[in-house]
Amino acid sequence: MRAELARPAWKGAHVALGTNTDPYQWVEGRYKLMAGIWEAMRDFANPCSVLTKSPLLLRDLPLMKEIAERTEFTASLSIPTLDEKAWRETEPHTPHPRKRIEAVAELDRAGIPTGVLIAPLIPGVNDDPKQVEEILELVGAAGARTVGAVGLHLRGEVREIWFDWLRQYRPDLIPRYEELYARGAYLPRAEQERLSRMAKRGKGGGGARRMREPAAGDEPLNPPPQRPQTSLF
Repeated sequence: MRAELARPAWKGAHVALGTNTDPYQWVEGRYKLMAGIWEAMRDFANPCSVLTKSPLLLRDLPLMKEIAERTEFTASLSIPTLDEKAWRETEPHTPHPRKRIEAVAELDRAGIPTGVLIAPLIPGVNDDPKQVEEILELVGAAGARTVGAVGLHLRGEVREIWFDWLRQYRPDLIPRYEELYARGAYLPRAEQERLSRMAKRGKGGGGARRMREPAAGDEPLNPPPQRPQTSLF
């Protein structure tokens, strides 16, 4: 990381960690790689952010505070559901969603700008408006400054993995998903807008203080036109 940040060609663009693979998976508790990455970000005063499902990020809170004193920094927690059954079936082996809300509160108390991503919102699984409203109320009370929502997308081999999940847990939803994703990896616009509206229903006081559209690096509810992937070499 230090070598990359020191390259003359690097112009100090924002680095978003966790938008592809969660950097605070269980293995991070063993190898502790993130501390060195945050130290490099701090020393180069490079704008950055992190998105994770894990309260393990609190281990590095002192470094995050040092970064925030020098440059732009935000931390976001992914909290797609509070329903125990939906959580266990769709996010096995991940930290409990309510522990993530506690992490939001601790980050906020430490003065770290903190957000929540309700993602993915999965039609028929965790998209009940009452469930989403409960998330909005709790994360708002915890101090989340921004909230975004992302609908489920099924690109590449993920599509078949998801349909395997449906066959095992929710075969009743298969016809609906065959219809929803008949034209590609993203939900139809009407469904995207329905999910987006739910995530913007935060109320004053207990609700999230400010809603936002997904930030750079998030999977958008309204995806951009698809471009062909370039070759690695």
